[in-house]
Parts: sequence; structure tokens; C-alpha cells
Amino acid sequence: MQGNSRLRHVILTIALALAPAPAFAIDEALLPRNLSPWGMFLGADIIVKAVMIGLAVASLVTWTVWLAKTVELRRKSVLAVQRTRALEGWMKLAEAAARTGDAHDAVAQLIQSCAKEAELSGGIVDDGLQERVALRLERVEAAMSRQIARGTGVLATIGATAPFVGLFGTVWGIMNAFIGISESHTTSLAVVAPGIAEALLATALGLVAAIPAVVIYNHLVRGIANYRALLGDASAQLMLLVSRQRDISDFRLARAAE
Repeated sequence: MQGNSRLRHVILTIALALAPAPAFAIDEALLPRNLSPWGMFLGADIIVKAVMIGLAVASLVTWTVWLAKTVELRRKSVLAVQRTRALEGWMKLAEAAARTGDAHDAVAQLIQSCAKEAELSGGIVDDGLQERVALRLERVEAAMSRQIARGTGVLATIGATAPFVGLFGTVWGIMNAFIGISESHTTSLAVVAPGIAEALLATALGLVAAIPAVVIYNHLVRGIANYRALLGDASAQLMLLVSRQRDISDFRLARAAE
């Protein structure tokens, strides 16, 4: 009896050793070991790789535009405030133009344009001069506004298109997963998992590129609107300066007539 028990134990051990492994064990053995973002990128299809690289470049452009425009807006806004405050004092147009010198900032351009129109008018300060100065100031404001907004349009484009580009990578990755299933004639997780992982990574990169682009674009739009308001204040101060000089001129003419 003891011999038969040992024989049955040996036969059972051999049978278990020769039996095929369970399907889930095979799948686990076939699953790729490196499912990190970099590993999924290296194992992705060439189209999915191109999508991922494009989204990474778009994200880099977004942060570059944010840094450059933030520095530019802060520098120009501080200078505009300083020059506008200088115009609030008792100052003539010629003196304001002399102080700006050869500066090329927005408020300096407004002052120089106003002084140039006054010079072309032969020093005659009347309603016609004020209208011409207002037209010049309006044109300079529009030009400076376009200049400060340059480069922000790309953020709107990235924010609007990046999710769809990521979705394209997702569709392509899932399509590759189904192709793998068709070619291998199996629904094994080891065949499906890599393609799905790559697809989800493309979707994530699309959101990583789009969300900051939208937030930064809205932030810059508010900053540009504040900068335009500063230019409007500077233009109003210049119009007051021209009007003040006209009042002084009229007063002097009236006293001379007396």
C-alpha cells in the first residue's frame, strides 16, 4: 500500500509538470516588462511616435511663449506706467518729446507721434490739431497692441488642436492593437496591452499640451488688455496736454487783444 501511494504521488507530479501552463500565466510572461512612459514611447508605432514628439514640441513652445511674453509684458507695463505718470505733471509737449529721446517703447512712440503732428501743424494748436493727434494716437495704439500680442495666437492653436492630435494617436494605437489581435489570432492581454498603453499615453500628452496652452493664453490676454488700458491712459494724458497748451495759447491771445 505504501509503495502504491508513492507511485501515485510520482505519477501525479510528472503529470502536473507536463501539463500546459494556465493562460493567465502565459499572458503574464508575455507582457512587456517596461511599461514606463519612455518604454511605451520606444515601443510605439512610428505614427504614434510622431504624434508624441509633436505634442512635446507644442508643450515646449507653450512654456517658451509664456516665459517670453510674461517678461515682455511686465517690462513694458512698468515703463508705460512710469512715462504716463511723468505726463501727469506740468509739462509741455516739446519737453515730453525731448525726454523720450530715441526710445522705442509704446508710450514714447505715442509722445513722438503727437509731437511730430504738432510740428507739422506749424505750432498752431486748435481743434483740427486735436483731431489729427487723436487719429495718430489711435494708430500707434493699434500698432503697439498688435506687436505685444504677437506670438499668442499659437497658444490658441495648440489649445484647440492638441486634444484632437492626441486623439488621433489614440485611435492609431488602438487600431494597431486590433491588428495585432487579428494577426496573432488571439485575444491575449499580452497582444492588446502595448497598443492600448501607447494610445492612452498619446491622449495624456495631448491633454498635457492643451490645458496649459489654454490657461496661459487666457492669462496673457488679460495682461495684454491691461497693457492696452495703460496705453489708453497715456493717450488721454497727451490729449490733455495738447488741450492745456491750447487753453494757454488762447489765454495769451485774449490778453494780447486787451
